[in-house]
Amino acid sequence: MENERRRTPRYSFAATAEIATDNRDPFATATVSELSLRGCRLNIKNTLPLNVPVTVKISAAGELFQSKGRIIYLQPGVGACMTFLDVDPQSRAVLRRWLESAGKQAQSHPA
Repeated sequence: MENERRRTPRYSFAATAEIATDNRDPFATATVSELSLRGCRLNIKNTLPLNVPVTVKISAAGELFQSKGRIIYLQPGVGACMTFLDVDPQSRAVLRRWLESAGKQAQSHPA
């Protein structure tokens, strides 16, 4: 997973995400397959524009995470990677709980 290039660990994660651009209603839904403190990988079929500001809402385990962000990598028809920007303290706490749980699962089930 090229962890030496990453600033924070990335974990396998399963959740539903809703992505909206700043000037539209929800643009697309996706599944989250990887999650880190700084961003996530989205499995999505719709094409999202690179570097356009978006808002993502991720739902998992009865909790909601929301953040502004931008798409930093695209693989058309397959997925995208986004970076989180401007995460409020409540969403940051949700994200940290999810990552702690994902980290524990990764330790108990090494690849």
